[in-house]
Amino acid sequence: MSTPDRLIEATQELLWERGYVGTSPKAIQQRAGAGQGSMYHHFNGKPELALAAITRTAEEMRRTAGLLLDGPGSAYERIAAYLLRERDVLRGCPLGRLTMDPDVIADDELRAPVDATFDWLRARITAVVQEGVEAGEFTPGTDPGPVAAAVVATVQGGYVLARASGRSNAFDHAVEGLLSLLAARTRQN
Repeated sequence: MSTPDRLIEATQELLWERGYVGTSPKAIQQRAGAGQGSMYHHFNGKPELALAAITRTAEEMRRTAGLLLDGPGSAYERIAAYLLRERDVLRGCPLGRLTMDPDVIADDELRAPVDATFDWLRARITAVVQEGVEAGEFTPGTDPGPVAAAVVATVQGGYVLARASGRSNAFDHAVEGLLSLLAARTRQN
């Protein structure tokens, strides 16, 4: 792995664990096994490196979600696959966590990939639900936009509940509840 990639990966992990303020250049260098000169040779400073790390995390999240939402199966099955995918729920969402970081939210450039990714996710889930409505899978009156917002909110809220309780089943219960409500909107029921 190249030095810039090691620095970005180390920053991704540290942002997830500690947030922006808690991620020092020294910690990044230690985690990446890179010297100060290497870091500043490849990046102008912590903000540029953080932006590269946040952007990469956003791209990875889109890729993972896209594989499931664009995969085989009915609209309900694809949404269920997204909701039920394996996650380290007690660690939280690496992007969702950044929304609670005042330094990220206050910086338009750092916040942009986070916001764009959640916009993309809502739009992609909206499209999947719309496909299900058009195929007659979901009952008439199912509004794709609010359903997509509920899916994203359930995942993000599930992370918060799991972290607060220290138990992953809090996330699981939120997902099970949403799937139950969504199943009630399918034509099979």
